[in-house]
Amino acid sequence: MTRDHLVLATFIAGVLVTGILIGTGFPPGPWYAGLTKPWFTPPNWVFGPAWSLLYILIGIAGWRVWLRGQDPVLRRLWIAQMVLNFAWSPAFFGAQAPLLGLAVILPLLMVSLGFVRRAYRHEPTSARLFLPYAAWVCYASLLNAALYLLN
Repeated sequence: MTRDHLVLATFIAGVLVTGILIGTGFPPGPWYAGLTKPWFTPPNWVFGPAWSLLYILIGIAGWRVWLRGQDPVLRRLWIAQMVLNFAWSPAFFGAQAPLLGLAVILPLLMVSLGFVRRAYRHEPTSARLFLPYAAWVCYASLLNAALYLLN
């Protein structure tokens, strides 16, 4: 295994394991089950596989930006979206506060879209890797807003 492959594995494992730990540390639980849900809420079983795949793509994009990109702004955007991503579950599920979740996820959406936009100029493969994530965060933002409005 080359050094680059070891760093790639570290990025993917770091993002995936941290996401899993936060997800299990702040599960939806009875509070979430009792909320009125919008019609476009997916079944609970979708979230684990979806986030696992997204975290793998995020890890690969982060690795590419770190090793192949020379843009410090792109690196900061990647870090910022990770911080916001990892803050959402404690805000929404941990605090049981959809409004606080919105206060985290809307900046996450902006930073993720900013990452895609900037990466298209400097690291286009990372931009493409981020597109499913940006789409999911857009969808999750709508879901979070609907949960706030309905409850």
